[in-house]
Amino acid sequence: MSSQRQPPRPVSHSSPVSLARRIILQSRYETVTMLRNGEQLILAVVLPLLGLIALVVTPLLDDLGHSRINIAAPGILALCAMSTAFTGQGIATGFDRRYGVLRFLSTTPLGRGGLIAGKVIAVLAVLVIQVVVIGVVALLLGWQPNFPGILLGIPLLILGALSFTSLGLLIAGTARPEATLALTNLLWILFGALGGIVLPPNRSPGLMADIVQYLPSGALGEAMRSAMLQGSFNIFAVLVLLVWAVVASVAAVKWFKWS
Repeated sequence: MSSQRQPPRPVSHSSPVSLARRIILQSRYETVTMLRNGEQLILAVVLPLLGLIALVVTPLLDDLGHSRINIAAPGILALCAMSTAFTGQGIATGFDRRYGVLRFLSTTPLGRGGLIAGKVIAVLAVLVIQVVVIGVVALLLGWQPNFPGILLGIPLLILGALSFTSLGLLIAGTARPEATLALTNLLWILFGALGGIVLPPNRSPGLMADIVQYLPSGALGEAMRSAMLQGSFNIFAVLVLLVWAVVASVAAVKWFKWS
């Protein structure tokens, strides 16, 4: 019996995973981690819901030319973006540094830019859930959004999430985890109560009424209220948000520490 040699099988070389694929995998991991964290869900959903109800049942938003719920809903949606992007991601990233998770990621091809991109996508995924929950409750409370305002509000929330994620990562990547925890919680309270994100600037005390429009919180709150109350595009507020997003992103990429 004659034997015939078979040609050698071609050796398969797995192609390296693209940066886009790495970012998608990282964002999926970040999203699942956030949704499984009870504290994150309280910060992302429960507290904004309580804030929405409080603004509807108290006279804080009276005499502003619109119903309480119509003024409250855009600010609370902006608060959702800040809660998840700034406080939630900042604290989570700070403790990832402490426990060596970021040191491990530093050995992968993901890179700082890929890490930030993955976290931003995860924030946007959670933000979609927040918007749906808050929107449904607001509608039950009598919210009457206009369609052009909703279309304008979507990119504004994305821009706000980018700005606050970059700020949160800048703090988490440069400060100690304990300091990150204290600072992000403190700023969340200050931004939420006095920073113009929930209450319009004319409800801020003294000089704060003039300052809040230059803060990322005030800019996002004003942009959302302009969009959803008047259906208008607040150019000044959007420019302020863009400046914060660019500066914080560049600073986070430059000074972020993996350990």
